[in-house]
Amino acid sequence: MDPKEIEKAYNQIAHLWDNKSFNQENGISQHQRAIAFSNNRGPALDVGCGRNSRLRDLLLDHQYLPEGIDVSRTMVNLAIDTQPELTFHHSDICAWELPKKYDFITAWDSIWHVPLEQHENVLIKLFSGLTIGGVCIFSAGGTDEPEDHVDSTMGPEVYYSTLGISKTLEVIANSGCVCRHFEYDQHPQSHVYYIVQKT
Repeated sequence: MDPKEIEKAYNQIAHLWDNKSFNQENGISQHQRAIAFSNNRGPALDVGCGRNSRLRDLLLDHQYLPEGIDVSRTMVNLAIDTQPELTFHHSDICAWELPKKYDFITAWDSIWHVPLEQHENVLIKLFSGLTIGGVCIFSAGGTDEPEDHVDSTMGPEVYYSTLGISKTLEVIANSGCVCRHFEYDQHPQSHVYYIVQKT
């Protein structure tokens, strides 16, 4: 799916993250686990940052200096309204060049919208953007093999892809990183997350 289609979809549903039914604890315990692996407390990056500030607030609480990137202009504008003191980038992570190295990178429920043929390159880009000892946490589809599909659960049609567990672990190892934690955290749903550290 074209990045502009993903942007269009998320521009339409940006309000969902303001809904009282949205779980503000989503991803928090997972990120606390990831933070525990790192002693570095400097620049951090929230990929697919969205408008909700809960993850960036957590990073701030742990003395990180977070910034965000999102393909949705609406999401970025709303994030700026909420946290004007932070830096936000309106861009497609597939094409965006990281401006610096980061001590912590999160891509929570975001890079699974990357086209399957670009998924490996995006992971390599994120891992390459870590400082030594830096940590990356990201969620993915918990399939054995590469897979992609389209889903309209949230309203507009949205594309999803995953490299599959074996290939993802291979990319991690080939990028000079170690997988510190892997979990099906919403079982029986096929939702997994990885905690990766640059060695």
